[in-house]
Amino acid sequence: MNETAPPSNFIKTIIENDLKENKNEGRVATRFPPEPNGYLHIGHAKSICLNFGIAKTYQGTCNLRFDDTNPTKEEVEYVDAIKADVAWLGFQWEGREHYASDYFDQLFDYALALIDQGLAYVDSQSAEEIRRTRGTLTDPGSESPYRGRSVAENRDLFYRMKAGEFPDGTHVLRAKIDMAHPNVLMRDPTLYRIRHAHHHRTGDKWCIYPMYDFTHCLSDAIEGITHSLCTLEFENNRPLYDWVLDSVPHENHPQQIEFARLNLSYTILSKRKLIQLVQEGHVAGWDDPRMPTISGLRRRGYTPAAIRHFCDRIGLAKRDSVVDVALLEHSLREDLNAHAPRVMGVLNPVKLVIENYPEGQEESLEAINNPEDASAGTRQVPFSRELYIEREDFMEDPPKKFFRLGPGREVRLRYAYFVTCTGFDKDPETGQITTIRCTYDPATKGGNAPDGRKVRGTLHWVSAAHGLPAEVRLYDRLFNKPNPDEKEAGKRFIDNLNPDALKVLMNCRVEPSLKAMAAGSNCQFERMGYFCLDSRDTRPDHLVFNRIVTLRDTWAKVQKQQAARASTSKRRRRRER
Repeated sequence: MNETAPPSNFIKTIIENDLKENKNEGRVATRFPPEPNGYLHIGHAKSICLNFGIAKTYQGTCNLRFDDTNPTKEEVEYVDAIKADVAWLGFQWEGREHYASDYFDQLFDYALALIDQGLAYVDSQSAEEIRRTRGTLTDPGSESPYRGRSVAENRDLFYRMKAGEFPDGTHVLRAKIDMAHPNVLMRDPTLYRIRHAHHHRTGDKWCIYPMYDFTHCLSDAIEGITHSLCTLEFENNRPLYDWVLDSVPHENHPQQIEFARLNLSYTILSKRKLIQLVQEGHVAGWDDPRMPTISGLRRRGYTPAAIRHFCDRIGLAKRDSVVDVALLEHSLREDLNAHAPRVMGVLNPVKLVIENYPEGQEESLEAINNPEDASAGTRQVPFSRELYIEREDFMEDPPKKFFRLGPGREVRLRYAYFVTCTGFDKDPETGQITTIRCTYDPATKGGNAPDGRKVRGTLHWVSAAHGLPAEVRLYDRLFNKPNPDEKEAGKRFIDNLNPDALKVLMNCRVEPSLKAMAAGSNCQFERMGYFCLDSRDTRPDHLVFNRIVTLRDTWAKVQKQQAARASTSKRRRRRER
């Protein structure tokens, strides 16, 4: 899959106009500002690709900044995971790693400046009282009885809040804007709250912490950010973003620009709900291959290139919409098809004995590593009298259009010979096929008949004497509804979990070349799908493969159907003329 420059979009248009006018002295500086209270997911990947991509396109910079203003929910584990995910996606911040906590002293001084200007006050109402008096979308709020406190009293209380004199919830610092403002967020928003909690970087130095809307814009200004790119849910926050920067004297005033967040079918991207999935044991951790987290996608076998290409492909919009998860899978298949080596693995094995093949004889057959990449070369695959094939590739009484193996039928063994079924053995108690008996044609070595005869079926196989045992985990979509979050009476989103999202096969066999495969590497099991050697549970004596995605490409099918409908519609219009 060739990576080309992503198409233009409305954000690029804004930036290019700014550059023409020499705004910000021709600089472009962006940032990716995650809160370290969970693992990043595929939605964050869109923001990462956008912010780092914009910086690269315009020879600018992109900072990695952690919005660590809520110590009760943040952990060093999340910080480390976020850095690992951004780097894995292929982006580097080149030493520009920042934390909102770096600016706590400056932010405190900025808050004092607002108090001195009469633009902030300490409110001693409870959180419930503040919520109740904020008003509604149609009714204005009512002013706090503490709104008229003097500058001196507000300064004194704010310093005492900082000194730890008051318990949590006793006071907050609020901006003094307008309780009748049509934007509810502008009705004296909270800037600081008391929180006696240990911070993962500042320890116990602080017991008051700034709110996001106060911290974020000033952090942008301190770092010299020019374009603050965020998702649409922050559109209503923009007036407050600008108010804070206009009210606190600062030489930089970044521009906030909103874009539509990524919504993906069959997927939950709410961090709160992802935490619930982990904590309630519906998945086996943040890196469970069923999770839409970047660490989960990485462990499942997704590639950074496929995710970057997907993010470029979906583009940017100003309105929210839902992207079909099939497009993400299509981007992945494109990349894996071009780069993943082909191997043979049998997931549900049944023994096949070639009765006219000499007992004790073995040979090596040449197999192609990747038909899409000639430079990938070939490998040697061992062949012997006894093999394993897929149980579903044999039927005792096959229908006419079953082109695989059955009594008296001839098929091709991939890279090997033509074989003809001469019989089979069954377990007398269960009726299950235990052994398939065949003969082979030695003249068809390599899979071609010198007399030109054709066969309809080609089967993959693994030598029984050489194949390696393996555990295979068949992963599917975590939810069984396109919109798992859709409101239904008496139902929660977890009620839409897909019970078949994971199936574990314990008695699989894979070709011996996979013994040298590095954990985390990808391959295609011919005819079966793309797989990844699990990076967590694989051991030298126990291979574990995760199915990344099947070979079937539903997005390509959708595109083909759309093209066919468009062509039919075009012909109809021509006839009507």
